[in-house]
Amino acid sequence: MEGLVRVPVREQEPKVRATNFEEVCYGYNEEEAVAEASRCLNCKNAQCMKGCPVSINIPAFIAQVKERNFEEAYHIISESSALPAVCGRVCPQESQCEGQCVRGIKGEAVSIGKLERLVADWAREHGFVPAAPEKTNGKKVAVIGSGPAGITVAIKLALAGYKVTIFEERSKIGGMLQYGIPEFRLSKSVIDRYKKKMEELGIRIRPNTVIGSAIVIDNLFRDGYSSVFVGTGVWRPKAIGIKGESLGNVYFGIDYLRRPEAHQLGEKVAVIGMGNVAMDVARTALRHGAKEVTLYARGKRISASSHEVSYTKLEGADFVFGKAIESINEAGPMFKTSIFDENNKVIGYEEKLDQVEADSIIICVSQAPKNKLVLTTDQLKTTEKGLLLTDENCMTTHEGVFAAGDVVQGANTVVHAVEEAKRAAEGMIRYMEREENE
Repeated sequence: MEGLVRVPVREQEPKVRATNFEEVCYGYNEEEAVAEASRCLNCKNAQCMKGCPVSINIPAFIAQVKERNFEEAYHIISESSALPAVCGRVCPQESQCEGQCVRGIKGEAVSIGKLERLVADWAREHGFVPAAPEKTNGKKVAVIGSGPAGITVAIKLALAGYKVTIFEERSKIGGMLQYGIPEFRLSKSVIDRYKKKMEELGIRIRPNTVIGSAIVIDNLFRDGYSSVFVGTGVWRPKAIGIKGESLGNVYFGIDYLRRPEAHQLGEKVAVIGMGNVAMDVARTALRHGAKEVTLYARGKRISASSHEVSYTKLEGADFVFGKAIESINEAGPMFKTSIFDENNKVIGYEEKLDQVEADSIIICVSQAPKNKLVLTTDQLKTTEKGLLLTDENCMTTHEGVFAAGDVVQGANTVVHAVEEAKRAAEGMIRYMEREENE
């Protein structure tokens, strides 16, 4: 495509500043995919599978790519993952499947994520969509939230013959995929692809509908839904609890990512935190006019994936360690300087405070679930952090209500939400079958 910088196939990182989606989320063409698949050793005791939360048969799908049998490769992946086009783009493969690849011990791991993306994109281009069952079993299921967990449960239950309705609080589906991951990491067209897929399976989507307001969970059972799935994620930003947090130039990362164009950040931006949300915030701020973006951490640990850190540095953001935010004033954040022991553990702080000038401060420390469902549903219990309690079948403390994803685990990766949602769908089917037999 004209005007884009193509990264060499063997490179781990781009060597130029990436300025748009295509440069960062590049993928293989078929020839490159076959060449990369040929590097796989097809290990009998495949360590890569142990690093995959959804247990994709990685050697098997790569073997099919090597033989240019992309259709069969897609079927193999689809047996384990409902969102390969997403996971192939945004999952931290370097700490999961690729991180366990034997090839990576003395060299470069096989690029499993890019192969997964190629196969998913090939399937879309060639019209491969799971066929809807010829007839449903007549049972209705409600899915609250259309993030990765909600989409996974909806697709799996629709394929099993259930009539599924998704209730989405916002106007578009996707949850964190739509409103929390920037376009340069995940094109919205990928999410639109799954929306079309769900519609073809007969799944109804009811947007702009909040369960826990005019409609509550008990209303869903009243109206004939046999079970309910909750996949509402973690959308309430966690405050630090410091003076100045309510000033007009202070924002929370998850709120900023939802509509970055609505914020006037100025030229100097301070980002508090070094997780994946912080990386997305920093890169987005640079794309929206910020000249200097600096990320601050109390310790020396970065919780974001190594690839996201590499891209964030590449695009011009600075990283400062050993700075614990103490307060915020009109000039910017005020930091305490950390004192470390020989193991790089924070053991105290210097007395002198460090004033940093910044036009805007964006806090990216953590998120928690909203509590509308809990406040309107007597039997729904949570942990101290507000996360829903579930059993081994992913059922909550409310009979017939299941949950998975971030609303249960806390903020985590897309593939972990998919893995738990698979278990939730299986638990829901067992529950509804048991209810029918009884």
